[in-house]
Amino acid sequence: MFLIDKPYISDFLINTIKENHYQVVATKVAHELVVDPSLNWISEEEAIATIKNNPSQRIYSNSENVLSWIDKHFGESELSKQINTLKDKAEFREQIKTIFPDFKFKKIKLENIQSITTDELSFPFVIKPSIGFLSIGVYIINDENDWNKAKEEITPYNLKSIFPKNVLDTSHFIIEDFIQGEEYAIDYYYNDQGEVVILNILQHVFSSGTDTSDRVYSTSKAILEQHKVQFEQFLRTIGNKLNLKNFPAHAEVRIDEKGKIIPIEINPLRFGGWCTTGDLSGITVGLNSYKYYFENKCPNWDTLYKGKEKNIFSIIVLDNNSGIKPTDIERFDYKALADDFENPILIRALDINTYPLFGFVFAKTDKKNKKELYDILSSDLKKYIIVRE
Repeated sequence: MFLIDKPYISDFLINTIKENHYQVVATKVAHELVVDPSLNWISEEEAIATIKNNPSQRIYSNSENVLSWIDKHFGESELSKQINTLKDKAEFREQIKTIFPDFKFKKIKLENIQSITTDELSFPFVIKPSIGFLSIGVYIINDENDWNKAKEEITPYNLKSIFPKNVLDTSHFIIEDFIQGEEYAIDYYYNDQGEVVILNILQHVFSSGTDTSDRVYSTSKAILEQHKVQFEQFLRTIGNKLNLKNFPAHAEVRIDEKGKIIPIEINPLRFGGWCTTGDLSGITVGLNSYKYYFENKCPNWDTLYKGKEKNIFSIIVLDNNSGIKPTDIERFDYKALADDFENPILIRALDINTYPLFGFVFAKTDKKNKKELYDILSSDLKKYIIVRE
C-alpha cells in the first residue's frame, strides 16, 4: 500500500505502482500529484480498515508529509509510535542509549539556544532540529567561533520552511557528539521476521570537515560488498530494540576511526527523499527497491552489477549554495550541467522558487573519473545560474 504526498513523486515510482497494481490511498493530495484513474486507488476508509485488520500490512510513503495521516488515524498504534520515535532525533537517541552509552546528547528549545554558554558545551558537536529534513538547520561546531556564527543563523526567520511540522520542526534542537568518520546512507527494509534486507548503500561525500550539505551520494559494487554485512548486523540490533518488522527505512550512519558504526538518523517508511535513492538502483542496475520491499526479495549483487563493476552511480543534489536569491535567478542551465558529466543518466529539474533545490542529477561515472564528482561537490553552481538583468 502506497501513501503519496508532496513535495514530489517520480515517473519511475508512478510507473512501478501502475505496472504492479499496487494499492494507492486516494487522499486529496495523492490525486493532485498523480492524475491517473487507472491506478489501483483505494479509499482512505478502506486503507484504514485494512491496516487496522492487518497490522503487518506493508506500507511505503514517498514523503514524510504523510506521516501525519498515520498519526491521525493510528495515533496509539505501535506503528505510529515507531514512526514518531524515529522522526524525533532526541527520542531516537533516548531509545537506543543503552546500545550507545557513551554518546552524549541533549534536547533544547529554539528560544534557549542563545543563552547557552560555552561552559555547558563539549566541542566538537552537532546542533540540528530534533525533527529535521534535508540538512536544514544543521551545524558542525568545532570551537567557540563556530558556535557564535551558528547562533546568529539559528533564528526563526532563517528557519522558515515549506515543510509541515512533522517533517521539519525547528521549535526544538538536539545538541549531540560530532561523529568523526565516513558517512553512509542505507536503503533497506525489515522483513516479517525483523531481518534486515539491504537494497542500497551510498557513501555521502563531503567537501570539508564542516560541510553538512547533501550534495553527492555514490554507490558501487565495491561499496556494497565492503559494508553490507556489518550494516545488516548493526541495523538488526536497532530493529530488535524498536521491534521493527515489514518496515522500509533510510538510515544515515558514520563509521568512526575504530570501525564502530554510530547512527545519525533513521527515516521511517521511505528510502531516500524526493524519490532519489529508491529510484537510483532501478534506473541504473535494474533493482527496483519498491518491488523488492513489497515482494520480500533480496538482491543478488553479482547479477545486478555484472559488467558494471567499475562504475560509480551517484545522486547529485543541486542545493542553492550560490548565495544568489531565487527571485534573482532567471533560469538554471541544465544542459551546461549535463555537459560536465561523463554520463548524466537523468536530470530532474525543480523550480528553485518553489523548492530549496534546482533538482537532482543521476550520474554514471567510471572509477577513473571521480574528478567530476569532486568538481560538483565543491561547486557553488554559479556557472549554471543565469541571473535576471
